[in-house]
Formats: sequence, structure tokens, C-alpha cells
Amino acid sequence: MSGLVTTEVSERPPLGLRITARCAVVVAFGLARLSPGGVRRVLRFLSARARPAGHEQALRARKAVVAASVRCAGPWCLPRSIATALLCRVGGTWPDWHAGVCAEPFRAHAWVVADGEPVGENKASLVPFRSVIVVKAGR
Repeated sequence: MSGLVTTEVSERPPLGLRITARCAVVVAFGLARLSPGGVRRVLRFLSARARPAGHEQALRARKAVVAASVRCAGPWCLPRSIATALLCRVGGTWPDWHAGVCAEPFRAHAWVVADGEPVGENKASLVPFRSVIVVKAGR
């Protein structure tokens, strides 16, 4: 998926979190190769019985993912959003995971939402996107 380009610079997370984030990134790049239906099925399975993630926890996970992967710090929104959700899941929670499209011009984007707010995304830039796949906690 290509979509919104976001580059982030953040402080370096603790070593344990960096290692876990790197593992989540590796798994996320593998999952990103699946069909949209395959991604949805795997994420639904992984989100089962999870508590909803809070915004701060999801933001911390996203920052760790971005620090662990140069690609995730750039335009690779699908693996970045999957890795963020996976890292939250390690802590027992799950953010709302979204994949959406914008018709004109056609663009696709993936992101996570916690406490009703996009995590690490400019809310205004998501307005033209219509969510076509949403995976919520505990479903």
C-alpha cells in the first residue's frame, strides 16, 4: 500500500522494546505480503481476547516500530501499522487497525486508532480515506 508519507524522528526506545519492535516489523513485512483477506483473518485471530489499546501505549509502540525500521519510518504504512498492532498485542492490547482507500486520486493507506484518535497520523490527512477493513480488539 502506498499512501501518506510520514517520516518520524524519535528518542531511542529501551533495548528490550527495540528488539521486540524489530521482531514485530519482521513479522509485519511477512504478513503484508498476504492478500487483504489473509491480512484481515490473521489480524482478527491475533486481536481475539485483547483489551483495547490506549492512545499512549499505541503511540509508544508506533515510535518503537519507526525507530526499529527505516522503511516503517517512511511510506511503508501497511507493515508499520501491522507492526504497531503486533507490538501492542505483546502487551495484551490491540488498537483498531484500519486499511482504507481514497478514490480520487486512488490511494491506499493503513493506520491504527486508539481511544478514537489516529495514532501518529495527521487526522486531517485521513479525512479522504474510507476504511474498508477494520480489526478491533477482542473480536
